[in-house]
Parts: sequence; structure tokens; C-alpha cells
Amino acid sequence: MLKYIIDTFGKPIVQKRVEGFASMCHIILEQQVSIASAKACYVKLENHFGIISPEIIYNSDDLELRNCGVSRQKIIYLKDLALKVLYNKIDFESYSTKSEEQIRKELITIKGVGNWSIEVYLMFCLQLPDIIPLGDIAIKNTLKELYNCETELEMQLISDNWKPFRTFASYTIWHYYLKKRNKI
Repeated sequence: MLKYIIDTFGKPIVQKRVEGFASMCHIILEQQVSIASAKACYVKLENHFGIISPEIIYNSDDLELRNCGVSRQKIIYLKDLALKVLYNKIDFESYSTKSEEQIRKELITIKGVGNWSIEVYLMFCLQLPDIIPLGDIAIKNTLKELYNCETELEMQLISDNWKPFRTFASYTIWHYYLKKRNKI
């Protein structure tokens, strides 16, 4: 099926995001909203603050963040992330020397951050080659459509065939999902 997607829709664009605090903020903003909505919110933050740093986010007034489009819940998440970075409980600069498991254990401590957010960070920022975010709605829906599977276990078994390159498979599946819906 992946060959079919590439033959029909072309190769996916593999994006790289800068490692660090600002990218993790962007990923938190992307949770459970459209890509366009999250990007608009992130751009408002950039325009308002100039730079998105732990100090700025932690010390900002909640109303400032709300005026940039950040929900009350995501304000809590962003400030928790900022606090953890300020107190060196999250150290993005050390990730090049840590295992995937160590990074997951660190990031899961952030309020509001689950497997999806961690996997997106691992894929886009760290460019790890073998990640598939099975909690992603586009991945789930595409696997259901193309492979006639329903359960996460079935999806996991299908994705096992793509090891150790599940990240590229994920990009390909997202590419298909967006192309089929004319969102690219």
C-alpha cells in the first residue's frame, strides 16, 4: 500500500523542526486541533513575544496567552513545560545523547503531554527513523481505510512490517490522508 500511495500521490515531504522548547510548545498547541489552527496560534505567540522561550512563557500573563488563542488548558501545559525546562527537569539539549526511552520518560512528565505529542517530537525534531503515532486520527483512519483494520493491535501488527522505517511510513500515510482530502 505504501508503494501505491507514493506511485499515486508522490513522495511525502519529510519536515524537520528545530529541536527544543519552542517546537514542543508548537506540538502542544497542535493537540486535538487542526494544523492550520495550531499554526495560527503559534504565529500569534511569535508575533506577540518575538521569541518563544521558557522564561517568556512562564512569566507571561494568562490573558496574554489567551489573546494569542491559547486555551486555558494549554496554558497550563505550556507553563508546566516552561517550569520543567527552567528547573532542568526537561533538557532538550541532552536528547542527542539519550535513548528514545529516556526521552519518552522525560517528556511524559509534562502536564498534557502523552504518546502522540512525544512521538511527533521524536519524528519531526529528532528525526528518529522508527516511530508510528498510532494515536493520531489521520494515521488510524488511513490504516482503517487501506488495510481494513479496526483495533490498535491490528494497526500495530501492520506497522511492524515497516520496521525499522515506520517514521517514513507515517509521513507517507499522512501524505495520503491530506492528498485524499485536498488539504495539501
